[in-house]
Amino acid sequence: MSITLDQLAASCHRALKADTGPTGRREVCALVEEACKDKEFVAQHFAAGTGQRDIIYEDPELGFCICAHAYHDARESQPHNHGTSWAIYGQAEGETVMSDWTLVEPAGEGKIGTVRFARSYALKPGMAHLYNEGDLHSPRRDGPTKLLRVEGTNLDKVRRFGFRAI
Repeated sequence: MSITLDQLAASCHRALKADTGPTGRREVCALVEEACKDKEFVAQHFAAGTGQRDIIYEDPELGFCICAHAYHDARESQPHNHGTSWAIYGQAEGETVMSDWTLVEPAGEGKIGTVRFARSYALKPGMAHLYNEGDLHSPRRDGPTKLLRVEGTNLDKVRRFGFRAI
């Protein structure tokens, strides 16, 4: 039987209500992996017309968001974090090469931060990875991909600063 969005959202809510820290987030990460392995869930929530960031659920109490991301072409993002929030990236289709970065100099108001490359690894379908507050990373996609992402809060409302690699 396929996972529904309501079931995923309720399970995420329960996990985060019990523990908003790393333990609850790791439980949500496991839930995201299961959803990404569910072909019916992926087909339903990544239909034609899915954008690069569609919020498909926003929790009214805890504020976390579940987002569907569909990328049709190759794309590489600059190193970034999610400011005061965390995020879980789940690979539904395709492959994303993620790079982790080490902070050299912090970013701030009117100031680009600097980072140094630490490592790269591939996210393949059914895999998910947690990025806690301040974790610097950058995704690269060499072709079409679909990601299921859970944000600790709606990132449209989070102030973030830029970083450059040295």
